[in-house]
Amino acid sequence: QSSNGPVKKSMREKAVERRNVNKEHNSNFKAGYIPIDEDRLHKTGLRGRKGNLAICVIILLFILAVINLIITLVIWAVIRIGPNGCDSMEFHESGLLRFKQVSDMGVIHPLYKSTVGGRRNENLVITGNNQPIVFQQGTTKLSVENNKTSITSDIGMQFFDPRTQNILFSTDYETHEFHLPSGVKSLNVQKASTERITSNATSDLNIKVDGRAIVRGNEGVFIMGKTIEFHMGGNMELKAENSIILNGSVMVSTTRLPSSSSGDQLGSGDWVRYKLCMCADGTLFKVQVTSQNMGCQISDNPCGNTH
Repeated sequence: QSSNGPVKKSMREKAVERRNVNKEHNSNFKAGYIPIDEDRLHKTGLRGRKGNLAICVIILLFILAVINLIITLVIWAVIRIGPNGCDSMEFHESGLLRFKQVSDMGVIHPLYKSTVGGRRNENLVITGNNQPIVFQQGTTKLSVENNKTSITSDIGMQFFDPRTQNILFSTDYETHEFHLPSGVKSLNVQKASTERITSNATSDLNIKVDGRAIVRGNEGVFIMGKTIEFHMGGNMELKAENSIILNGSVMVSTTRLPSSSSGDQLGSGDWVRYKLCMCADGTLFKVQVTSQNMGCQISDNPCGNTH
């Protein structure tokens, strides 16, 4: 370098200088070396909590895949999906679901106003494995068991022929008179409110109860028949606001009535005995027995002179 500026070197001098510099750098292995702590370097990848979270996500996805595979296999085995479609059921555009084979189900929830039926020329067979078959819609329930079939409803029921639309049985007493369906011989109810109870002209009307039967009428109770019989294991009580009228031949079987063969108990005070008396018009009244061989001749009997 001179006062007039840098000295220009020839091409040969530049080449020699470059060669010397390269030789020096190639032999100096510590050139540009800086000691660095590896723990402080920026590390790539998922490490620490992120790595554990990634492993948990992968395991969860694997479990979901296995569950999905099991569900798919179960659906394939139950519905029996094959190359030609589903072998056990059919889906129609009208919303009809048709089962083509025997199906095992627990609880079925049809949609609103749904219908369960069979083919036109085949019977619909529904079987419960040691359990009753129950059809329920709201408060209306139909239960089919081994020894009985029961129907309960709070709003009433009606049976009709789907082809002719003729009403076979209805509890709408205001529109239809109540009749037992053909083949039904008995009706089991806990409480019934009706204007009258009748039987066919060729059959008897039997009312049987296990405990106590109460027949009550707001405007009276009228019992009419060719022969009326009352059989009871306990007491029979007749109550009326005005009168009780027995029209016809009245017979009372005294085989089960309590009686005393002697009159020793009349004055003991332990027993109060009454004699049942009847007027010629059928009016019944009682007379307290105060002595042996006492008749119905009392001063205040309701029959007057005829008794």
